[in-house]
Amino acid sequence: MATPELTSLRSARVTAAHRLAKRSFRGKERRFLAEGPQAVREAVEHRGSAAGRTLIELYATPDAAQRHADVVAAARAAGAPVLTATPEVIAEISDTVTPQGLVGVCRFLDSPFPEILAARPRLVAVLAHVRDPGNAGTVLRCADAAGADAVVLTDASVDLYNPKAVRASAGSLFHLPVAVGVPVAEAVAGLRAAGVRMLAADGAGERDLDAELDEGTMGTPTAWIFGNEAWGLPEETRALADEVVRVPIHGRAESLNLATAAAVCLYASARAQRAPGGCRSVTAT
Repeated sequence: MATPELTSLRSARVTAAHRLAKRSFRGKERRFLAEGPQAVREAVEHRGSAAGRTLIELYATPDAAQRHADVVAAARAAGAPVLTATPEVIAEISDTVTPQGLVGVCRFLDSPFPEILAARPRLVAVLAHVRDPGNAGTVLRCADAAGADAVVLTDASVDLYNPKAVRASAGSLFHLPVAVGVPVAEAVAGLRAAGVRMLAADGAGERDLDAELDEGTMGTPTAWIFGNEAWGLPEETRALADEVVRVPIHGRAESLNLATAAAVCLYASARAQRAPGGCRSVTAT
């Protein structure tokens, strides 16, 4: 097995990568960390931007480089330097308790909000006041799975590039456009002007999701606004929506967690939009 190239925790490269654990440094450098073979593979395949490839460089233990030779080869083929490092160095860079041996340094990949609007989105998840990075990443993953066209994180929400959010997205961060730091009123106004119906998901909503589906109102372009899991959406945010919709609880559960509720809402819209007469069917024909 090859001798690791990086062995010192104090080397300039290791220090620079380690600092990306902090939001202030991520914002200054416009770089973040992607950990594990799945995230690194997605970073390699991401088309990047005019600034260059998404994956800037890859750190790997010799053992991980052997186990995930395809990922390492793809990174090299994409022009990203691959540096082998000791497990101690990888642990210093990594945010996880048990690192998988691969850590990529990536460029920020969020999209300008006007670009998202210009693409005429049909299904969007708006994260307003979502503070938990695990929830943010999981909702992004749900949006990707439901075929959403974009995700918008408002300026009151968690950092998209928080390591926990990146991990929770399970690679979906690299799959669909995401806008960050958009004031919630601006997000709502922009999407509405683009012909998108605004629905706020809230357990205390006046409308019932089943009723929306039964009445056939879900097939139009729609954006779902999701709030903080602990206290929901502020009244001023609820007031911005066209409707405030609750997911019905048919059993004895007190409530649904944010990610589960988001999955139910997004899939309901996706199903309605693909039904005869839905906006995706119309577009396809």
